[in-house]
Amino acid sequence: MTHTPADQHSTPTPAQLREQIEHTRHELGDTVQALADKTDVKARAQHKAGQLKEQAVAKAGELKEQAAQATTQVQDKLPDPVKEKTAQAAGQARAAAAQAGRMWEEKAPVSLQQKTAQSAQLAREHRTLLLVAAAGVTVLWLAARRRKN
Repeated sequence: MTHTPADQHSTPTPAQLREQIEHTRHELGDTVQALADKTDVKARAQHKAGQLKEQAVAKAGELKEQAAQATTQVQDKLPDPVKEKTAQAAGQARAAAAQAGRMWEEKAPVSLQQKTAQSAQLAREHRTLLLVAAAGVTVLWLAARRRKN
């Protein structure tokens, strides 16, 4: 059995009591702040959304790099006649798209053109999110297809 010194059983001084009270207040404040942080669902959701966005941006960058490497590898392996025909087809596709754009501007109602322009701007602003969503849908589709086989 251990014996405690006699001075521990004595009455604390007012200064010691104030110090204990201040220490307890500080600990209580920290505890209340920690509980408030845990119950702040909006802040926690925003923090988690920020983390997910960072992960999505990083993954999109990786996928973009992989796609660029794959494109380069495929282009290096293509024979010159195929490259020429591809370039011609791309030129024709650009010309057809330009013509379709002109027809759209001439024939589509202004309100529809405005809504389409707004949607296109929104898609450009959230390109990374759209790419990640498209990649996710593709992965799910491939997984479902693999399960069927």
